[in-house]
Amino acid sequence: MEALAKPRGQSTHLRYVIDDDSKVGEARRAAQAMANFEFDATTAGRVAIVATELANNLIRHAGGGELLIQTLGTNGTTTVEILALDRGPGMSDVERCMADGYSTRGTPGTGLGAVKRLADEFDILSTPGEGTVVMARFGTGLETRFGVICVPMTGEIECGDAWHLVSDGTRTAAVLIDGLGHGAFAAEAARTGVNTFMDSPWLAPHLVMESAGRSMSKTRGGAAASAFLDGDAVSYSGVGNISGVVVGRDKSQGMVSHAGTLGMPGTRRPQQFEYVRTPGSFVVMHSDGVSARWNLRDRAALFAHHPALTAAVIYRDHGRDRDDATVLVIG
Repeated sequence: MEALAKPRGQSTHLRYVIDDDSKVGEARRAAQAMANFEFDATTAGRVAIVATELANNLIRHAGGGELLIQTLGTNGTTTVEILALDRGPGMSDVERCMADGYSTRGTPGTGLGAVKRLADEFDILSTPGEGTVVMARFGTGLETRFGVICVPMTGEIECGDAWHLVSDGTRTAAVLIDGLGHGAFAAEAARTGVNTFMDSPWLAPHLVMESAGRSMSKTRGGAAASAFLDGDAVSYSGVGNISGVVVGRDKSQGMVSHAGTLGMPGTRRPQQFEYVRTPGSFVVMHSDGVSARWNLRDRAALFAHHPALTAAVIYRDHGRDRDDATVLVIG
């Protein structure tokens, strides 16, 4: 049966900058409201507790950070994800810090241990001197291992980026579109292209791009890329400044996107290129709201973790506040 992961409106991906205690309650209420819509009261309560614990940890141990809350849909089921990101001192011994009773601030020391127990899926990466990323997911697990962050630029309500991903358990197809500019008209262009992909997601990537380009011709257009993964084979087609990279432990290979604006007259016909990924590698796609000057050469630990942590680290360390930012990482 086909699994489906999709954005379901801006309200399902929320970003909170946690820089004082008042933001903790705001994030908790938002997380619980989202969970109340998707889950029973018991599960929604777990989501609220975890949001509170992670937000408090950002204040107490990192001097602040970001809490990202989103809903990922799968075939009529739902996963709610909470990501906590910071650039604090990090932890040299994560397992010790997660043990009940361990505390550096005079608190009961049950925060991270409780988060792991309450979540249906949990992962953490902490690097001394660089910060910590924590992922907690609730609900039915997703068949495809992927992580995604999609947030509007500071000051905007609607995100001008949009993405979509489908999987049948063996193959995965994905699209990422960055509407020209930002705000409502950029969001309309991006959604138009994504909706076209949703109608026929298993087309070859260059055909996905051609179809999206036709539908986006009535909008302001944008940059776009489509990827199809089948085993170790990756097919890719891109137009504009969407970055696509196959990232392995030993090497990375950039995937080709042609210059132009999808949906605009004069843009050359999309071409498709073929790549091979090694076991354990990631396929990374991101909009230009994230600098392309990242690499994972010195971050080998990420390959042993959930792709959501890689998406979070790339966004945290290379995101640009002056534009919408989306990072999609498929493991």
